[in-house]
Amino acid sequence: MKTLRFFPETVITLGPVEITDTVLITWLVMVVVSTVSFIITRRLDLKPNMFQEILEALFETMEKTIREVLNINPAEVVPILGTLWILIGVSNLAGLVPGLVTPTADLNTTFAFAMIAFSMTHIFGIKTQGVKKYIAHYREPTLVLLPFTVIAEVTRTVALAVRLYGNMLSGDMIAVILLGIVGFIVPVPFNLLHVVIGLIQAYIFGILTLVFIAEGLGEKNAQAAAK
Repeated sequence: MKTLRFFPETVITLGPVEITDTVLITWLVMVVVSTVSFIITRRLDLKPNMFQEILEALFETMEKTIREVLNINPAEVVPILGTLWILIGVSNLAGLVPGLVTPTADLNTTFAFAMIAFSMTHIFGIKTQGVKKYIAHYREPTLVLLPFTVIAEVTRTVALAVRLYGNMLSGDMIAVILLGIVGFIVPVPFNLLHVVIGLIQAYIFGILTLVFIAEGLGEKNAQAAAK
């Protein structure tokens, strides 16, 4: 029976390093996603088929979304953002598998994803504007606001992590309550809803990451993202 946990459990201890169950499941998700992606991409051929058309439609949708938010070549962002979308989406659904827990119901996991988003913002900002110009934008419109700008950078990253964590933890909490009250039959529709919510949360995480990157790229991208 599924149990509710607020903290991850240590599975393996290697000296001072403790490896928790959420870390192991995250690694498992990474292996599964990598393996499935490798098999799928190697089986695609020049002959069109429905499965290939679905993948191409998803890729084009992702590319279109990025192009609408960022004024840069989408090919630069698609690989890492697409991987982030898929990895978070599968992680959100991992808890539906018997014996597994939801990695994103652990704040450590969501904070790691948020740090990737944080890093992407600065990497693309520096790549596009250069180090000097990018750092200079922190002094705008006045140097007095520099501390507040830095605080905003930190707080939005923390908020991104806490938002995903809170949504997935609340989903697990509701599942446990339903199982305890009405047994195993009634929660089935809720599990279907959990699938939808998990995918939506992954999408929202990616969109917020795009908005952060747009702000790092400059005023024009920030205005496009706001629209």
